[in-house]
Amino acid sequence: MAVQLKPKGVPTSKPPFTVGQLRKAIPPHCFQRSFLRSFSYLVYDLCMIYLFYYAATTYIPSLPSPLNYLAWPVYWFLQGCILTGIWVIAHECGHGAFSEHQRINDTIGLILHSAILIPYFSWKYTHHLHHANTSSMEHDENFVPKPKAKLPKYSKYFNNPVGRAIRLTISLTVGMYLYLAFNLAGRKHDRLASHYDPYSPLFTDRERLQIYLSDAGLFATTCLLFKVAAAKGLTWLICVYGVPVLFANGMIVLITFLHHCHPDLPHYDSSEWDWLKGALSTVDRDYGILNKVFHNITDTHVAHHLFNSIPHYHAMEATKAIKTVLGDYYQFDDTSIIKAMWRSTTECLYVEQDETNKGVYWYRNKL
Repeated sequence: MAVQLKPKGVPTSKPPFTVGQLRKAIPPHCFQRSFLRSFSYLVYDLCMIYLFYYAATTYIPSLPSPLNYLAWPVYWFLQGCILTGIWVIAHECGHGAFSEHQRINDTIGLILHSAILIPYFSWKYTHHLHHANTSSMEHDENFVPKPKAKLPKYSKYFNNPVGRAIRLTISLTVGMYLYLAFNLAGRKHDRLASHYDPYSPLFTDRERLQIYLSDAGLFATTCLLFKVAAAKGLTWLICVYGVPVLFANGMIVLITFLHHCHPDLPHYDSSEWDWLKGALSTVDRDYGILNKVFHNITDTHVAHHLFNSIPHYHAMEATKAIKTVLGDYYQFDDTSIIKAMWRSTTECLYVEQDETNKGVYWYRNKL
């Protein structure tokens, strides 16, 4: 049974089990990757995208006012959710979970990521660093918390309901693009770290050519969008494509934020961090029916951080298998997503050291 998180309830001691023991608890077939099965999920999502596109472009314009204005947000939500599922499949390509063939994974991942304006190889490499260094104060690459002393001076003006609403709105609208362009919320480097720059400190020399390929994918998508805008009009493009993509990228930020920013999840400095403790410092959540739409990335994230090559269609079975081994080290929070979003925005402002173990850090919000 899932253990509900309590204040400082997440164990920070060395786990009494090994990665090998966790792997043995998972049925061997869960590690098998099927191109045909993975591709069937992709085809299903693409069919749903076309269905919603057809319905929106065929029926919404003919609706009387104000029904037509009310119908567009419904379309944006539905299409944005399906596009989030597309991203999850692309994300699995980056982990090698789509098929056993890396060239197939990278080709499909590049196409899908480019279609939603996220650079594939850039994301792949920094995301791998995140998985290799989860919850490390020095080396994690995603939602890296700051100590209180390093907070910007203006933070105190945003530590109120209005300020939190502003921060949350920015994160869910342009947060993805700020992260990609400036590595905002990522690890600090000695110069600008951009996912679009092949010579960014985020990447090694052997990775730079593939960063150019990511940029080429974005350039090709942008050229296509310009042609569509010229033929259909900018308003049409924004309504049919732009807003759903913006919603999907905001949902990606939200999902990642809620997986890693929780008042009861610890971070570690180099004196306490190890890979297993870091990988366990994440939480599964329940998005209701959207769990299936998002291919269960939401409620199997703990297993994903432990074994990221397991395809999504085996992740539920793998999660169930490791729960008995993990015990209190498995974290699940069934708080409603809206409430959890506000709670994490309110309480996860900075981190400070544990009172007894100086290598462990907890979220705080008192300024």
